[in-house]
Amino acid sequence: MNLDELRDRLTLLDKKIIEIIGERQSIVGEIGQYKQQVGRATRDYERESVVLNLAKDNALKAGIAPKLAEEILQLLILSSLTNQERARVEAEGKGNGRKVLVIGGAGKMGHWFVDFFNSQGFTTYVADKSLVTQARSFSDWKDAGIDYDVIVIATPIKVSATILHELAEMEPKSLIFDIGSLKTPLRDGLNAMISKNCLITSIHPMFGPGAELLSGKHLIFIDVGNETATKKAKELFSATMVKQLDMDIDNHDRLIAYVLGLSHALNIAFFTALADSGEAAPKLAKLSSTTFDAQLIVSEAVASDSPELYFEIQKLNEYGLEPLNALCASVDKIREVVVNNDKKGFIELMQTGKEYLATRG
Repeated sequence: MNLDELRDRLTLLDKKIIEIIGERQSIVGEIGQYKQQVGRATRDYERESVVLNLAKDNALKAGIAPKLAEEILQLLILSSLTNQERARVEAEGKGNGRKVLVIGGAGKMGHWFVDFFNSQGFTTYVADKSLVTQARSFSDWKDAGIDYDVIVIATPIKVSATILHELAEMEPKSLIFDIGSLKTPLRDGLNAMISKNCLITSIHPMFGPGAELLSGKHLIFIDVGNETATKKAKELFSATMVKQLDMDIDNHDRLIAYVLGLSHALNIAFFTALADSGEAAPKLAKLSSTTFDAQLIVSEAVASDSPELYFEIQKLNEYGLEPLNALCASVDKIREVVVNNDKKGFIELMQTGKEYLATRG
């Protein structure tokens, strides 16, 4: 066959592959419906393992790299789970036309919650200063009123603190929760809500606005003094596969200082050092390594995010300086062992890190 004929054969095969994927997704949809009917969990890790192992075995028999087959099946599984989770959320939605107001709903995470509540059958209203007042949208949240079943506060941390105080004076009957990355700066506002017997709790989604599948993701719940509110907030996510974690305010912010504060600072330090080096970025990219490429990807994501939010995470956390000091001390240690030609000390640093990371479980 000539090149054109071979390419025609390839085009036909590609078409068949897509058709087979479509047939597979259809069967997966039926499986999802069956699971809903009999009350089985959406995700079955044991079955996933069987599917992936079979794919690798069949790949070997067909002369295909097992890793390739595994990666293809993983993509299909994730796509299937996303569709099944979305279908379950819609089928088991708690909305039934109830009203929800998302303050800050035009922001990235605010928009995620707007979509989430819409999928559950809520009638969703948005208040955001970037919007022009129109049907179900308000530029000032106070114009929206407080007659809602749920009110979500998805604004910057300092703004959320003010809104909590102002809402407390209005004494709404709604279920109310914020989604802030930090909680100690909100403590006074949350306590003000509790003092007015408001149905208030606090959550922290440990995923970004691009998340479609919540399986493997974490959602932190902080009970600030109203157990009923926390229970009701958890029920909103019961149809999803998100992992629900319980924390108190202080433990949350102390750990977040490392999970977010330290990781952000590390990446900011990385791209700041590169920018200050005087070396051209294209030149460095040509000399890239696996580690450098991976670090660049994360750093680019950090650099592209909201600097205002990242500054709040660093500055407003009562526990924020501890990991920053630890980062500075760690860099000093590395510099010291290199300057002193201390090979043993360098190896010890690497070994200590390896042992620590092995405890992740």
